[in-house]
Amino acid sequence: MWLQKELRLKAKPRGFHLISDEILHQLPELGSINIGLMNIFIKHTSASLTINENADPSVRQDFESFFNRAVPENEPYYRHTDEGSDDLPAHLKGSILGFSLNIPISNGRLNMGTWQGIYLCEHRNYGGARSIVVTVQGE
Repeated sequence: MWLQKELRLKAKPRGFHLISDEILHQLPELGSINIGLMNIFIKHTSASLTINENADPSVRQDFESFFNRAVPENEPYYRHTDEGSDDLPAHLKGSILGFSLNIPISNGRLNMGTWQGIYLCEHRNYGGARSIVVTVQGE
């Protein structure tokens, strides 16, 4: 069986946000998959996806702090600056983290570790709502 849905995520402020529940709420069909694979793809170049700690919010704050230091704004060598000082750094951060995830499905659930969650990495100050495409293959 194949399933593909385009989901709209609520606008979130700049930072790293757990979206596992927001995705699963929009995918009740997942419960009928015994074994499979879910691909999640974000249709934006200034936001990204990753999997990490789902319990302690300080991890998400530390991610934001790290990436802001690793890829700072207002560097004099940036040429792509028409959309604001956060735009080019957002593209770089997105490329570093990536735009898609693959997650195994077992017995109607995502087969992730106890402390793992799906993050929306919002790299723009005002990124707005984000669109993701979820493709599920399984039986």
